[in-house]
Amino acid sequence: MGSEQLGGARRIRRVLSTRAGGASAAPYDSFNLGRHVGDDERAVLANRARLADALALAPERLVWMEQVHGRGVRVVDGPQPAPVEMTDAVVTATPGIGLNVLSADCVPVLLWDAAAGVIGAVHAGRQGVRLDIATATVEAMRGLGARPERIEALLGAAVCGACYEVPAALQQDVEQAAPGSAVRTRQGTAGLDLRAGLAGQLARAGVENVQVDPRCTAEDPSLYSYRRDGRTGRQTAVIWIEEDR
Repeated sequence: MGSEQLGGARRIRRVLSTRAGGASAAPYDSFNLGRHVGDDERAVLANRARLADALALAPERLVWMEQVHGRGVRVVDGPQPAPVEMTDAVVTATPGIGLNVLSADCVPVLLWDAAAGVIGAVHAGRQGVRLDIATATVEAMRGLGARPERIEALLGAAVCGACYEVPAALQQDVEQAAPGSAVRTRQGTAGLDLRAGLAGQLARAGVENVQVDPRCTAEDPSLYSYRRDGRTGRQTAVIWIEEDR
């Protein structure tokens, strides 16, 4: 896991996990945080407890989503007793609430306006990019007082365009919604660079400060990749507003 503290009116923290250092056995070895992939429940809960401890957040203050590859965005203002249902993005202005995105090839997107004290976390797979969930999340953050020109974004590790082969018709469908996402794979076939498409969508929504984690999940063995392994775990990208001390 790695973290970075960002400047601004509020102290914003973010962490991107890897698959190392947890309790899960193969093929989920070892820091799997997904409860829906067939891993032993006790191992997943132990991993989530370790995550909470590393972040210095109580486990109940970690918010998880029932990710469904849609366009739903929910505002949360406190701990959630269960995963937020049928949604792929959550936003908050409440300090000390960790917003999690689980992924294993899709793009985890973290958004923050430090001046307003508003953050968001987005699960953006191919369908989410096609439905422009990024713009929907920016709009939800605006409703909490964020301004697009102040919002910063991190596009986390995901399958890269050189590895992500899709049918040509599907490529063009996504390209219409997210110009710049259509690429050629390493084999010269139709592919998708979802992070490039997302960067363009965010720019059109007024968000121009976009950082990109260049790691490819399919190429990096320290990360989970459904496309590479099939039966596997999930890493998280988590963001939270640090509470005043």
